[in-house]
Amino acid sequence: MFMNRPTPNRPISRRDLLARLGKTMLLSPLLNLAVLSTSCGGSKTSTNLGPPPLTDDQFLDEIERAIFLYFWEQASVTTGQVKDRAFAAGNDSRTLSSISATGFGLTALCIADQRGYMASASIVARVQTTLNFLLSQMPNQNGFFYHFVDMNTGQRASGSEVSSIDTAILLCGVLTCRQHFQDQQIVDLATQLYQRINWPWMLNGGTTFSMGWTPENGFITTRWDTYSELMMLYLLAIGAPVNPVPASAWQAFARPTLTYQGLTYITNLYAPLFIHQYSHAWFDFRSQQDAYANYFNNSITATQAHKLFCLSLAGQFSDYSDNVWGMTASDSVNGYVVWGGPPTIGPIDGSIVPCAAGGSLPFLSPDCIAALRNFQSSFPNAWQRYSFVDAFNPLTGWYDTDVIGIDLGITMLMAENQRSAFVWNTFMKNPEAVAAMTAVGFH
Repeated sequence: MFMNRPTPNRPISRRDLLARLGKTMLLSPLLNLAVLSTSCGGSKTSTNLGPPPLTDDQFLDEIERAIFLYFWEQASVTTGQVKDRAFAAGNDSRTLSSISATGFGLTALCIADQRGYMASASIVARVQTTLNFLLSQMPNQNGFFYHFVDMNTGQRASGSEVSSIDTAILLCGVLTCRQHFQDQQIVDLATQLYQRINWPWMLNGGTTFSMGWTPENGFITTRWDTYSELMMLYLLAIGAPVNPVPASAWQAFARPTLTYQGLTYITNLYAPLFIHQYSHAWFDFRSQQDAYANYFNNSITATQAHKLFCLSLAGQFSDYSDNVWGMTASDSVNGYVVWGGPPTIGPIDGSIVPCAAGGSLPFLSPDCIAALRNFQSSFPNAWQRYSFVDAFNPLTGWYDTDVIGIDLGITMLMAENQRSAFVWNTFMKNPEAVAAMTAVGFH
């Protein structure tokens, strides 16, 4: 269930993480805003009041522009594949790509085109390059892609698995492009990528999806059988135009509940906050309910519970406060970790992960914006070329030197959904998404 990150030698497998946890321009557009005020009475004395404060919309736009730079600069110009991570200050020479980062990146290109961050012709060309490479040159198994690949060749990296969930994230980006760009080549390529996937193959004879497959060992035994970011995987498969899975698969995964400080919600125990964010970046669950829940409201409750959990730790970590909170799977001073709560997950040390608030912007907007604003103003070292570093610790003065593509991606997509619902509105034009939600009983 956890978006694993690579070590210098090999990517961490989901199986490793599950075993550890137990089962289950483009700079800111807001330049030249300084206002020079002269005093009344015509005095020659002037006072530089500095730039006026940004509105919330301007602040989120600043974040989105900076993150778009990552997806533009840290992708191969010949393949379109996006780096898994890069230096927060830019100028990074690593070549490891993740298909999930590419999925977020394709959606970021749609947002950038809609917002006019770059010439449309350049963006369209990058999307065409990316989809062409995915369809004709990237290794795949029954339409599913390897989680980690070399960004310049597309070849499997360091024993990576063919990943069901990461292919789903990639496909969400592909299908967003199909609906946004009025370009027949993009439409055709995206449709072919969707139609090529053999979804029943990844069930491996069961009712729930395997987490992946490797040529050395076959299917991974752990499955997507408990509530998490899996909703997009199941809905894409149920709505698939070719080789779908039955709608009954929607009932096959468990939906356990947790009650914390009077808040009860569906979750996956010992899973980080992002499980309540990722599917919501594309699928619009607002005002929608199936037989089990209104999942959008469920994510609101999960975010509220997470903030309360962080505040409950203030006795141990004095930095946690109303505007300083948020943890999810991220870098730490000791490497990549899965942490958060409730209940307590991982070696919590007072670190802050900006994408925890960034990915929950539509769910708890005032609280998340206030936290992000405070991160930028109170901890200036946390803000670099691509917006926020992946994580930082105010208590120790540690600031990550990296950003991670999927963490930037969830922040950019949710910021845009909060501002305009653009990603939701665009993605939900895909008839397969609507048909899948109808088939499983959303109303």
